[in-house]
Amino acid sequence: MSAARIGIGGPVGSGKTALIERLIPVLAGRGVDLAVVTNDLVTHEDAERLRRSGLIDPERVAAVEAGACPHTVIREDPTLNIAAGDELEARFPGVELIIFESGGDNLASTFSLDLVDWWIFVIDVAGGDDIPRKRGPGILRSDLLVVNKTDLAPHVGVDLPRMLSEAEQVRGGRPIIATSLRRGEAVEAVADAIQRAVLFTA
Repeated sequence: MSAARIGIGGPVGSGKTALIERLIPVLAGRGVDLAVVTNDLVTHEDAERLRRSGLIDPERVAAVEAGACPHTVIREDPTLNIAAGDELEARFPGVELIIFESGGDNLASTFSLDLVDWWIFVIDVAGGDDIPRKRGPGILRSDLLVVNKTDLAPHVGVDLPRMLSEAEQVRGGRPIIATSLRRGEAVEAVADAIQRAVLFTA
């Protein structure tokens, strides 16, 4: 049985890698066998961060160099990512879940369904409470929207309840989870959503 594949996208600095770092121990603690594929333009920075974290066997982290527009390799031509996922499955036959992290991109970043079964888009309140109103494809089409850095809202002049309300309006019932990954808040809820959606165990 092949591993479930999920994507995590969002703008630079929104908290994609931080979300993965928080999810790894939660999912592993629930018995989920997982691996990660990261995407960067011309470096392996995110992959190296995860490899050094001590949270996951470094051999279970693969890196793809996008080399150009960061969403090209997760949307228009996901061949490199598909191959990286296939290689991880071949090396670790028991893997149940592969997480693909997009290189940081704008609100237009989306994932090809040839690559992932389900995907998360991460934004942060420091980017402004008008982000949902901009109705970018990542906001509208993701299976789960994560609104991160909620602890910063009072410091950056963001009306968080309004931001979440507007996100609910534009997403038409698709789920939203507000998080403060720095504090570890709501990570369990994201893990629950992943397990329900692709592992059918929550």
